Amino acid sequence: MSNPFLTQSTLPYQLPPFENILDEHYLPAFNAGFAEHLEEIGAITANAEAATFDNTVLAFEQAGEVLDRVAGAFYNRSSAHATPAIQDLETEIAPRYAAHQDNIFLNRDLFQRLTSVSVEGLDAEAERLVDEYRRSFIRAGAMLDDGAQKRLRELNTELSGLSTDYQQRLLKDTNASALLLDSAGELDGLSPDDISAAAGAADSAGHPGKYLVTLILPTAQPALENLTNRDVRRRLHEASVTRGFKPGDTNTLELASRMATLRAERAALLGFDNHAAAATDNQTARSLDAIMDRMHELAVPALRNARAEATELEAEAGHGIEAWDWDFYSAKVRQRKYDVDLAALRPYFELERVLQDGIFYAANRLYGLTFTERSDLTGYHPEVRVWEVFEEDGSGLGLFLGDYYTRDTKNGGAWMNSLVEQSALNGTRAVVVNNLNIPKPAQGEPTLLTFDQVTTAFHEFGHALHGLFSDVTYPTFSGTSVPRDFVEYPSQVNEMWILWPDIVENYARHYQTGEPLPRETIERIVSARTWGEGFETTAYLGATLLDLAWHSIPAGTIVEDPLAFEEQALRDAGLDYAPIPPRYRTGYFKHIFAGGYAASYYAYIWSEVLDADTVEWFKSSGGLSRANGGHFRRELLSKGNSIDPLQAFRNFRGRDAEIAPLLKRRGLA
Repeated sequence: MSNPFLTQSTLPYQLPPFENILDEHYLPAFNAGFAEHLEEIGAITANAEAATFDNTVLAFEQAGEVLDRVAGAFYNRSSAHATPAIQDLETEIAPRYAAHQDNIFLNRDLFQRLTSVSVEGLDAEAERLVDEYRRSFIRAGAMLDDGAQKRLRELNTELSGLSTDYQQRLLKDTNASALLLDSAGELDGLSPDDISAAAGAADSAGHPGKYLVTLILPTAQPALENLTNRDVRRRLHEASVTRGFKPGDTNTLELASRMATLRAERAALLGFDNHAAAATDNQTARSLDAIMDRMHELAVPALRNARAEATELEAEAGHGIEAWDWDFYSAKVRQRKYDVDLAALRPYFELERVLQDGIFYAANRLYGLTFTERSDLTGYHPEVRVWEVFEEDGSGLGLFLGDYYTRDTKNGGAWMNSLVEQSALNGTRAVVVNNLNIPKPAQGEPTLLTFDQVTTAFHEFGHALHGLFSDVTYPTFSGTSVPRDFVEYPSQVNEMWILWPDIVENYARHYQTGEPLPRETIERIVSARTWGEGFETTAYLGATLLDLAWHSIPAGTIVEDPLAFEEQALRDAGLDYAPIPPRYRTGYFKHIFAGGYAASYYAYIWSEVLDADTVEWFKSSGGLSRANGGHFRRELLSKGNSIDPLQAFRNFRGRDAEIAPLLKRRGLA
């Protein structure tokens, strides 16, 4: 059988032909892709003609077609369905891929041709492409001397291997750390479907008759809100916060420390004080000092609010509050003060209704989109579903893949990937994937979501829309290929529709009776939204400032005791508050050690400034309407990185963003 990656897919929108892709196809396709790409680069640099936009920039932009195809499919697969065979392949491929990138971006002949291209007569997007390539090559080290480039290559290769190792160790330890219980009585407080799911998970793991509470990626675990047994809560919390700490082949702390040291050395080679300064140099924040000032500005009122919340929790509990108590008693206070029991809402959040009558319905009302499930198209796993997305006029926009259930081979958390990026140059439209980690219910049982899972589903679909709506010429600028501290903005905006009256009344219906979620309940949820923001903001900022601490160490620093370093970082940030551990600790901070967010976890709250201001615009401009959706799509979602993202925001909003809406939302005003 011929290798499916070596020719362009003939499926709709060039969806990878997953039903024909075998594990043994990946490595030969990578080998062919590496070789083809280098040959194409060689042809560019060997061209005796003067460098022009067409023979240099455009040729470079279109090079590496096979490599792009196989890498897009493989890295989605290694995150969402990392079987042992795929993990072995990733261990081999990741450092080679990093070395290949160095072969491209440290190529001085290619860099010289790119820098000699005249931008005279080019349109704005083409001129931006030339400028972005020049900046990318400089940031990658193209101007370094031979000795510095040699060391840079060594650093990049080792870092790639360490990142892959971190991800694989974390997945293994997350699975191994799941809490195994002997009886259903220990799960008192959980819903029947949660208990059934725990029984199914234990059975699948080889423990019939027992109950397994699996872990999600962040520190907070959903079951902590409802488990009545305090000791079980403690054990579940401790299982979560000690991932990566055990000695042996699942320890990630040693990897994290080594990566921080190597990143600091690499930053120094490139002329930066530390990795955080290097990573934020091309972000919308513009400087590390601006980020640190903003984070510390928010930390003081956040912790003040959190301590006030703790006082209420202690009164509710009648005793001191430990970290494993917080969610449990916070739910009780929320119910007492606002008459809101989020756990009791799950029967109103059935997955299919959330998708069809919530997420897709909102996209239809705002943008005129419709979705048709394509059972004739196959995903990379039997649980993956494929929808074709249509414009209001019936023309095809792209494909949306949904992979919603947790499994042992899937990384924790939730994310969006692009399998095919929109590009007018290549004549391609977007194929995007959303991955969530919802526990799979027992056979025949409905998939009922928590309110947090509903939020995650809307959030990730915001990323999907950003990819689907891309309308750029060059794939480099497509969709979510924007600065890290801007990419979370469109996804966070999409969360606003969760409780928008027209939307929530359409999807939030009891899965058995069909009765809508009472309007007064919705109003109480909205009223209760600021409750717990002290906790949420403090936990988030703890992780953010921990990230920045790891990546602010100077070159030559070796952190011998990562846990002591973490403790000191939180103390220095004024966030060493035992009842609220950071959202991620060093041992399981996949975002920064295996997810591309190193020194960039601040991006969520930085983007939220834009998000909160945008929500105010929608509310003041008439809310849910095709006109408003069209304006947001036209001026912002479609632009990718083809113009300065902050200019795209100004074009949409008519001014720069203001921070007041964010402070109000988080109770920090």
